[in-house]
Amino acid sequence: MWRIWLLFDPRRALVALATFLFGLAILIHFILLSTDRFNWIEGPSAARTSAVQFSTLPAGK
Repeated sequence: MWRIWLLFDPRRALVALATFLFGLAILIHFILLSTDRFNWIEGPSAARTSAVQFSTLPAGK
């Protein structure tokens, strides 16, 4: 394992790894926020939760 670190600079490799993982985490969170089920900020969309109410008209005649 130590020979791998002779080929790569450890600081550059760890910074690249951290940058990649941070970008991946941001991507996953944005994908989840774009769905109705896993959107924890706005909740389910209003179109799904709103129900149309029909009222019966009284028999006037």
